[in-house]
Amino acid sequence: MTDSPTPPAPTCGRADGWTARRQTDFIHALAVMGTVTRACKAVGMSRQTAYKLRERPEAANFARAWYAALMMGYDRLFSMAMDRALNGVTRPRYYRGRQIGTITRPDFRMALAALAEPPELPQRHRKLTE
Repeated sequence: MTDSPTPPAPTCGRADGWTARRQTDFIHALAVMGTVTRACKAVGMSRQTAYKLRERPEAANFARAWYAALMMGYDRLFSMAMDRALNGVTRPRYYRGRQIGTITRPDFRMALAALAEPPELPQRHRKLTE
């Protein structure tokens, strides 16, 4: 995945800043990990600089990619939560320090948490849906 689906935001050209490669890697990490903090840590940048980059007027494509990646991350986590709720989670059973079997039980906590807090639309997109 070396090609960016959207053009990266223009940067000042610092080697330790938000290069085009770092922006692409950040968006991919955000889609996989689902949180900005972890995605920033994966690319070696701070959350503050990521949010500052997203808010720049010339970084509209980066902001759209960010939003799409968050939605992909949420969809992935929601699917995992529903899978755990419907198919259950297998846990080992022990007796006197030895595993004697496994038990599968549904786990509704993650599903309820995912349903309780759907992702919030960014301010820019909220105006378009109202």
